[in-house]
Amino acid sequence: MEVILMEKVVNLGQLGDIVKVKEGYARNFLIPQGKAKRATDANKKEFEARRAELEKQQAEELNQAKVRAEKLAGMTVTVTQKAGVDGRLFGSVTNHDIVDALKAKGVEAAKSEIRLPNGPLKTVGDYTITVALHSDVMADISVSVVAE
Repeated sequence: MEVILMEKVVNLGQLGDIVKVKEGYARNFLIPQGKAKRATDANKKEFEARRAELEKQQAEELNQAKVRAEKLAGMTVTVTQKAGVDGRLFGSVTNHDIVDALKAKGVEAAKSEIRLPNGPLKTVGDYTITVALHSDVMADISVSVVAE
C-alpha cells in the first residue's frame, strides 16, 4: 500500500514522502496515529495545499523538543527500590518509574520517550538513559538506582 507521510517517521521517510508499506502497518499504525494518509489523488492534492502548514508545525515541534532536551541534558534522577544484600532489586526499575522520578523534579516526559535498550534495570547502580523527545532530538539523563 502506498501512503503519504504526514510527519517524519524513523526508518521510513520524511514529511511528504510517498512510500510503499505493508497493509497492516499502514492500517493499524500509520493511518490511525495520523502519521500517514493513503496515497490517493485527492489526498496528494490536499497534502500539497497544506504542505507549508505541516512543515511549519514540524519545525515548531522540533524546536519544542530541543528546548526540552536542554532542560533534560545532564539531569540526574534517583529511584529508590527494595534490594537484596547483593545489590539485586526485588522487582525492577522500568520507564514508568523513571517518568515518575522526572515528574518529581518538575520535568514532563512520556513512558514511550524513555529508551531502555537492555530492558528494565535490575541492579543497584548508576545508568545513563536516553530520552527520545523527537526523531531527531535525544537527551541523555543519569538514573541512580539506590537500595531502600
